[in-house]
Amino acid sequence: MPSPILFISDLHLSPEDPATTAAFHAFLQGPARAASTLYILGDLFEFWIGDDSLDEAFNAEIVTEIAQLADQGVKIFFLAGNRDFLPGARFAAAAKLSILPDPSLIHIHGQPLLIAHGDALCTDDLAYQRFRRIVRHPLVQALFLALPRRWRQGQVEKLRQRSKASNQMKRSEIMDVNGLAVEQLMAQHHVQTLIHGHTHRPALHTLACGQRWVLPDWYQGQGGYLSVQEQNISMHLLDGSALEL
Repeated sequence: MPSPILFISDLHLSPEDPATTAAFHAFLQGPARAASTLYILGDLFEFWIGDDSLDEAFNAEIVTEIAQLADQGVKIFFLAGNRDFLPGARFAAAAKLSILPDPSLIHIHGQPLLIAHGDALCTDDLAYQRFRRIVRHPLVQALFLALPRRWRQGQVEKLRQRSKASNQMKRSEIMDVNGLAVEQLMAQHHVQTLIHGHTHRPALHTLACGQRWVLPDWYQGQGGYLSVQEQNISMHLLDGSALEL
């Protein structure tokens, strides 16, 4: 039986959550070692404000461990999330991975499959989508990256606090994906399977056009991953049990 292909997202790794960092270390030493390929679909870090983030010991340690997994023969792909959408060539080289655009069409065992972080599908959240268009603009990103790292860190902390306060005022359905946006994206890429994260609502959704897998988020040592092995797709918790969907 061929080695599985694994998908993870929304780990939000930071020094403030050591239990999740430990769980990620265990994942890299365990299930990930047995995989042929690992796809990281965004928000690996709580935030990534540019590749000079590698100058921080915590980030450097995480990236080194990912590179060590690549040295074991596991192919690793990274797709940026809404918290870590500024990875560059230095990050990719240090982690020994390939950065993919969001969304990306991939093929597994000859079958097309679409992967995305998921935030672009939350089209009912108009304020967030406006913000997303601004911060993803190449000129805005270039200007931001040209500023001192300490200043960038301060701005990100302010944005995190504003986002937390804003999300508490929003209806939960606004922060989920829009069904029509999902169908249109899948039709555009001619796929019947979509895998994404971002919403922190792990599930398997059966659609008229196919199926949508939502990856689990990681928090305080809890989390999970999606495994594709031959024609079988399954969701697993970090303790090794299958996630009931």
